Amino acid sequence: MQESIYKYMKVGTIHFMSYPDVMNGDGPILETLKRIVTDPYFNAIEVSWIKDKKVREAAKKLFETSHITVAYGSQPRLLTIGLNINDLNEAGRQKAVATLKDGIDEAYEIGAVGFAFLSGKYEESTKEESFQALVKSTKELCNYAKQKGDMRIVLEIFDYDIDKKSIIGPVSMAKRFAEEIRKEYDNFGLLVDLSHLPLLRETPEQAILPIKDYIVHAHIGNAVVKDKSLEAYGDAHPRFGFPNSENDVPQLVEFLRVLLDIGFLNTENPPIVSFEVKPWGDEDPEVIIANSKRVLNEAWARL
Repeated sequence: MQESIYKYMKVGTIHFMSYPDVMNGDGPILETLKRIVTDPYFNAIEVSWIKDKKVREAAKKLFETSHITVAYGSQPRLLTIGLNINDLNEAGRQKAVATLKDGIDEAYEIGAVGFAFLSGKYEESTKEESFQALVKSTKELCNYAKQKGDMRIVLEIFDYDIDKKSIIGPVSMAKRFAEEIRKEYDNFGLLVDLSHLPLLRETPEQAILPIKDYIVHAHIGNAVVKDKSLEAYGDAHPRFGFPNSENDVPQLVEFLRVLLDIGFLNTENPPIVSFEVKPWGDEDPEVIIANSKRVLNEAWARL
């Protein structure tokens, strides 16, 4: 592709994956945010909870003054404390919804344009009950967000039987789920992640085409799935080029080509496409971010 990548997408990175020390809502948040917002390669950033209100206020100022688009990823709010939004225990489900509503408040506070979450674990014997619990919770979130403004609620599709073991899940479930929520709420969409496709055992065409009308956000990254004994096996989001991993420039080219073909990547309303790549072990976050940029630049040049 000879045209600028910025004509078709807002390029971002996930702050809490690039810098895992901030995953729990504290740590060197402002220092690491500044590294991203002062890098002109990025015109988008995805953040998660920031527990200290003064730090949130400072972060908001960074976002405003740097002219960067912000999205909010609530996944750490659930994963770090073991909450499940489709919990069949009603008290557990309500607790998960409550923390996500707090996250929606935070997201509006910092000026985010979207709020992402993930579905929870399930048992095959009660899968339909879990699905209905997820529908109920998601409609609550969509309604809550809609009362406060126009921020979009976005479900990220994860693996269903390897690592996170989320009910959404395979593309067939994602399609059914999106259809159900969109009947009532137009502020809902799906997030597809290149990192998760090997875990789902789906090609970009298989994972994207059935849900093309519902995709509003995308992540790009890598995974190791060949053998459980390998380093970074599962949903660990290692760097491109990691030993025994699945995704590199060719796979990213294919992913971007499908997103371009369906009109997701477009010049009228360029969507956010973010790196979801995490340093492994003692790898330097700055080096891993540079790795990701090189891979995206090369993939875009090959389109």
